[in-house]
Amino acid sequence: MKSTSNTFFSTRSSIKYPRSLCALAVATGLAGLPAMAQEQSAAADKKGLERIEVTARKTVESLQEVPISVTSIGGLELDEKGIAVLTEIQQFSPNTTLQNSRGTNSTLTAFIRGVGQQDPLWGYEPGVGIYIDDVYVARPQGAVIDLLDVSRIEVLRGPQGTLYGKNTIGGAIKYVTKPMSGDAEMNVQGTIGSYSQRDVKVTGQYPIIEDRLFVGFGYANLNRDGFGEYLISALDNQDMENYNKDLTAARLTLEFTPSDDVFFRLSWDKTTDDSNAKGGYRLLPSLLTNAPVPDSVFDSYTSLPTENKVELEGISLTANWDITDEFSLKYIGSRRESYSPTNIDFDNTPLDIFDVPAVYDDNNTTHEIQLNYRGDGMSMVGGVYAYDGESCGQFEAILGFLGRAAFGTPGLTREVSGCNNSKSTAAYVQGSFDLTAALSLTLGARYTNEEKEADVNNGLVFAAVYPQSGWVPGYVRPDGDLVPQVLGEDTNNDGILDAPKTKSWSRFTPRVGLEYQANPDLMFFASYSQGFKSGTFNPRATVNEPAADPEIVDSIEVGMKSDWSDNLRVNLTYFSLDHKDRQYIGVIPSDDASVLNQYLANVAATSAKGIEAEVTYVATDNLTFDIALGTFDSKIEENNAVPPLLGISNTPDYTMNFAANYVLESSVGDFVINANYYYRDDYRLFEDSDLLQEKGYGMLNMSVSWQHEEGHWYASLHGKNLTDKEYLVGGYNFVGDNGDGTYSPGLGGDNTLIGYYGDPRTVSLTLGYRF
Repeated sequence: MKSTSNTFFSTRSSIKYPRSLCALAVATGLAGLPAMAQEQSAAADKKGLERIEVTARKTVESLQEVPISVTSIGGLELDEKGIAVLTEIQQFSPNTTLQNSRGTNSTLTAFIRGVGQQDPLWGYEPGVGIYIDDVYVARPQGAVIDLLDVSRIEVLRGPQGTLYGKNTIGGAIKYVTKPMSGDAEMNVQGTIGSYSQRDVKVTGQYPIIEDRLFVGFGYANLNRDGFGEYLISALDNQDMENYNKDLTAARLTLEFTPSDDVFFRLSWDKTTDDSNAKGGYRLLPSLLTNAPVPDSVFDSYTSLPTENKVELEGISLTANWDITDEFSLKYIGSRRESYSPTNIDFDNTPLDIFDVPAVYDDNNTTHEIQLNYRGDGMSMVGGVYAYDGESCGQFEAILGFLGRAAFGTPGLTREVSGCNNSKSTAAYVQGSFDLTAALSLTLGARYTNEEKEADVNNGLVFAAVYPQSGWVPGYVRPDGDLVPQVLGEDTNNDGILDAPKTKSWSRFTPRVGLEYQANPDLMFFASYSQGFKSGTFNPRATVNEPAADPEIVDSIEVGMKSDWSDNLRVNLTYFSLDHKDRQYIGVIPSDDASVLNQYLANVAATSAKGIEAEVTYVATDNLTFDIALGTFDSKIEENNAVPPLLGISNTPDYTMNFAANYVLESSVGDFVINANYYYRDDYRLFEDSDLLQEKGYGMLNMSVSWQHEEGHWYASLHGKNLTDKEYLVGGYNFVGDNGDGTYSPGLGGDNTLIGYYGDPRTVSLTLGYRF
């Protein structure tokens, strides 16, 4: 590991050749490949630029008609490129970061234009909204979710506060699924690849009542050995694989069309990810153990169980009524639950220096009623929305070595538990109005009322404490509350906190825009929009502190959507944003000058500007090139955080992707060859530290897909990260930087500077048959 005085960069080369396949693999594998077969059979017949339809404004429109910066990747493209994990989408969307968080395969870290949320702890809200058919996925745990019949994935950049509401201040990512074709179909697919990848996927649909009632189903079992291993574990009989894959997913969908004007869809899905907990790579030698820095960035050590689990289950109902040719009424309702007992060894040694076993338990219910109108000279969408979510959890920060060395106790644990629940209601409307034949005006507004309630228990236990009995062999958790409640309400005025603390906010978020259609193939647009991220209580509170207010982002965009000819498309956007009232730990003034009150508060502000360009050039009927370029320039405007901010995290100054697609026609079927080179400039992982940074790196991917001319047999070969680049996607920083190339121990008494890495070089082969 190469280092400078303040920065660690990844420079090693991997030895193995693995394949990562997170839950979006099921999205592609469980996708409606029979319907996709028709698209593939026509791949060689494409002439010029394709019309791409999106629902970014909650109505079906051409991508070239939508006056916002949006990237859409269709199901056919996902299949041809072998995009099997959500994080790969970042390559094709400028100024977008989608990465696996620390500890599990299924927890997502999402940033768009420098706005997101790194900490997945309950209570913290995301800055990028994730949606499945307009159903909001509230928590990052399991946000890489499995889907059936993926039509496309849309990435909407910039605040989406009018149509999508809270927690979309960076943007929104939408999974859009396909309606069933109505025919009896089945698809069986198997994949083998690096690191003993072995996947099986079975999907299908069957008409119960012809043209009226259909049922769809899907099942996937995804397995892969680890990229590395736990070299030492303090516990016996542990699975020693690190960065492995063990996931099953199932989905059922029922669609009913009682008349040509009415449509119902009832969907159920469940995902269980039993992959091992991820162990991090020690960037510095341990001061307290003899375990050396591993040779591979995918190797680790642990004193916790290696087992881990992320369970997700959801049900949703969509009903649509086309009242007239101009009006349609839609209802979307859902309930989702997730449960995740997880083991994260922060120090990554076989000693309990800084261990964090935790449990996350979330559920939420949503309802939305939406009215759409499209007529001559104007279109409008409006609705009402309700969200009720419970987000709870518990973690133990076990500092066992410190407890034994400093206090002579069996251990030392800081236990934190509690809930941070939310109820939110909103009403919104957005319309576009033709002022002249070429000029149109967009006006939108949303009013949101939100109430949060929270309680936090926080305190020290002079023993090694785990969330549940049996967490480690022989452990029995003591009865009763081990630590006091420190955040809540004293309803009886008896000095005892006995109820959740509450706070409510209301917010009006507007949007205004102008669009000028210079000719049928050239549109200019300018807009102002605002979004907000929910206020919240500190989930790690140590005192009965007040809530932090919402974060606000104001954004201006100026752009162009253009098809310069039948074979050249150029879409450009310039943006600037002001991100105010950012939530960080800060110092709250006190009447007593000797008191240092550190609370979660709105203590920082930043600004940013940049350019996003997406270019498609159809060189011939068989050869297409795509370029996606993003630039990002940020500035800290207010900096009262403790420690102070040093810059924006998870966002490079430049992102670039160059892709080529070639269709080779043959007598045995068409071959589609895809290649892309993706580059990310330097970026830091944490806003308050320069110790974990990643140098700019490039990644090369190639794919070859084939389908027999009769459409039944198909195969694909995919190579990812072919140059075997190592790159940081997460980490932990509990070490002091002395500024001279030396470091001082942090929490737990060790040099805890840990990195988590993206997938190394992988190769996979898929073979499938459609009935």
